[in-house]
Parts: sequence; C-alpha cells; structure tokens
Amino acid sequence: MRAGIKLFMTIALGLGAVIIDGGVNRLQIVSAQNTEAPQDKPFDQQQKLDELMQKIAGQENKPAEEVFKNIQMLKGMPAARLLRVMNLGYSKSLGVDCTHCHVVDQWEKDDKPTKPIAREMMKMVKAINDEHLKSIPNLKGRNPVVNCTTCHRGQTKPALNLPEAGAK
Repeated sequence: MRAGIKLFMTIALGLGAVIIDGGVNRLQIVSAQNTEAPQDKPFDQQQKLDELMQKIAGQENKPAEEVFKNIQMLKGMPAARLLRVMNLGYSKSLGVDCTHCHVVDQWEKDDKPTKPIAREMMKMVKAINDEHLKSIPNLKGRNPVVNCTTCHRGQTKPALNLPEAGAK
C-alpha cells in the first residue's frame, strides 16, 4: 500500500465494528452498537406450517372459513387439511412456497396477483373435473381428474413445450 493512502474497511461484528486502517496498521473498536443491516432469513415453509398448525390447535377439524380469514375457495374443508393441501397440492405442483401467493403472517390479504389467479385456476379445474371430463364417452377410469400438477409439473407456468418426437 502506498504511503499517504489509507484503506478503511469496516467489518460488522455482533456487538460493534472494527476499523482496519491500512495506512497505520492498527485496529480500533469504534462502536458498541450492532452495525449489521438486518438480514432477512429465507422463508422456511415447514417451520411456518408447524407454527400455523400450533396456532390452530384444537380447531383442526373446523371448516377452514371458521379458522382462517378470507377463505373463498375450499370452504368446508377442515382447517388442518387446507394447510396440507396448500403445502402438498399447490406449493409442490407449482414448485413454489407460500410466499408465491401469500403475504407472510397476513395470509388473508389479496395483495399478490398470484392469489386471485390461483382461485380462478381452481374454478377451471373444478369445471374440468365436474363437467367436462364426465361428459367424455369411453374415458377410462371411474373418476378421472386433473389437478395443478397435470399442467404445471412443478413449474409456475404450465408446461407448454413438448419434447421432440421420439425424444425421451
């Protein structure tokens, strides 16, 4: 390092900061306050689901609309089952976590456009299953159904590209 040029570097520590003055080669503790910017932890879906299950303890079998706010679809479904459906059905089918559609800890909000889109997609799936599939003659299976995975296959956008003919 050239004389007269000082290099100052602040290293954030748990309780303060250290300044390394490269021109003088000394360490100086300058603050006893936490200088770190708050770091957002990544969303932990399993932890949040566990918290929600604890929060609804004793109400697991009540209809979802009696336990949660702003339930527009899946009314009548037990509250605990709603959480499992959201986790295993929607999250896994689209390859997302709760934050894709929901504001964390403000689950009732409709602030994200993905939430009303999901509701409309649920209506579409219901119409396909209840009306259209039942009217197809000779369709194999007693109760053929489609669900989110049918099209999405773990992606937020439905699968639109087909593999080349003969490709595996």
